[in-house]
Order: sequence, then C-alpha cells, then structure tokens
Amino acid sequence: MTQEPVFEESSGNIFADLGLEDASELFTRGKIGIQVLRLLKQRNLKQREISELFGIPQPEVSHLMKGEFQRFSEGKLLTFLKRLDTEITLHLRSRDAGDRTSETIISL
Repeated sequence: MTQEPVFEESSGNIFADLGLEDASELFTRGKIGIQVLRLLKQRNLKQREISELFGIPQPEVSHLMKGEFQRFSEGKLLTFLKRLDTEITLHLRSRDAGDRTSETIISL
C-alpha cells in the first residue's frame, strides 16, 4: 500500500517554512545574493578578478559562488551590487501602513 504524498503551500519564504528564527534576514540575503551571482555570471569573471573587485579574499569568493550568502551581511551584499555598477533603490515604509504617504525612497 503506497501512501499519497502530502503537499503544503509555501509561504514564499522557504526559511520561514522551515521555522528558522532569522527567516526574513536569510530570505533577504538570498534574494540579494542571487542577483550578485547573476551579474557575476553575465560578466564571466574569474574568482581572482571577483576577489579584486569586491576586496575580499578568494576563499570568500568561493563561498559566495556556492551560494553561501549567510556568510555575508545584507550590507556587504549590497556593496557587491554597487561594485557591479548596479543602482539600488530602497523603499521604506511601515509594514502596517495602508497607504504609501509615509513611504521613503532612497537610491544608493
């Protein structure tokens, strides 16, 4: 007798689905980190070149390329995006704000 698989709908954040305490932070790092990897792959840079561009040791580049984004703060990942000539825009507003009148936009 085979058992039917059980499926659960995702919340959209796998880290939250796994019950991790810092799920929101990990999800944010993952989204930023994936963008960094996309840009690096487009440029076809070698790890030595990435090390020089980002100002980090080559072993750290290796961790980055493996998707080990938890090793880097959100700020550090955003710095990598800036060094890849990416314009960054932050939209800041209260989570419970129903309107956008209290929204602040910052371009980096």
